[in-house]
Amino acid sequence: MKTFFKILTLLAIAGFTPQATALDVFTCEPEWGSLAQELGGDRVSIYVATSAMQDPHQIQAKPSLLARARRADLVVCTGAELEIGWLPIVLRQSGNNKIQPGKPGYFEAASLVQKLEVPTRLDRAEGDVHAGGNPHIQTDPHNIAQVANALAQRLAQIDGANASFYQARYRDFAARWDAAMQRWEKQAAPLRGTAIVVQHKGFPYLEHWLGLREVASLEPKPGVEPTSAHLTEVLEQLKREPAKMILRAAYNDGRGSEWLGERAKLPVVVLPFTVGGSDKAKDLFGLFDDTVQRLLDARS
Repeated sequence: MKTFFKILTLLAIAGFTPQATALDVFTCEPEWGSLAQELGGDRVSIYVATSAMQDPHQIQAKPSLLARARRADLVVCTGAELEIGWLPIVLRQSGNNKIQPGKPGYFEAASLVQKLEVPTRLDRAEGDVHAGGNPHIQTDPHNIAQVANALAQRLAQIDGANASFYQARYRDFAARWDAAMQRWEKQAAPLRGTAIVVQHKGFPYLEHWLGLREVASLEPKPGVEPTSAHLTEVLEQLKREPAKMILRAAYNDGRGSEWLGERAKLPVVVLPFTVGGSDKAKDLFGLFDDTVQRLLDARS
């Protein structure tokens, strides 16, 4: 024991101070993992439950997710029923009281922004309809900005000892993010009014932000794979109301969009949709850099 205390004394004299354990943050989607890293730096340890090549609606509540949630200090997810098929199971079976809904360790990003496509009536016959509105809020950087502010405050609430650190990280991120948004909006100005076809109803926030005009969807109903009959109908519709491009997320099956693109002579734009969805979308800044550039390339 004397030797142990002697070692501690020598380390203190040398200026060594033990590093506090990092805050364990469980994030549901890559965009929130990237944002939490921006705000938390080396004071957080990030786990991302899904990848850009997975449909976040269709995840299994595997034991590995339960194990990670069991030790989490904070869960950061989209909410708005995006993870309804798996997150409630993970939270319930984790046995971790800190991260249950209503607790400071549970954070829903979609609750902080104004949601689009809120249904006037709920009917499962209409497909994968979300009661609170479309959950794919991450395709508008203004939404990211709103979430960042609230998430920095939550980190400071949970980890009070590092509150000033999180707030400083937030101020730095917000300044860089505001400058980037101005740059993206200037670059994307030629896209305003561009008619598009979407594979899945995953882009209403992107459309609202950039002024894109959706004229058709490959899915006959949200979440329902396109049939050959429906694709033929969309092809006929495009003869009457032309579009400039077809958009799909990196994780979407590309067969339907490629079929339509070949016959309608339209470029198929595969957007990263979230961090990791392309080689250039390595973080949130790269996500929007690449998204805007791919749209501009398709329009030219």
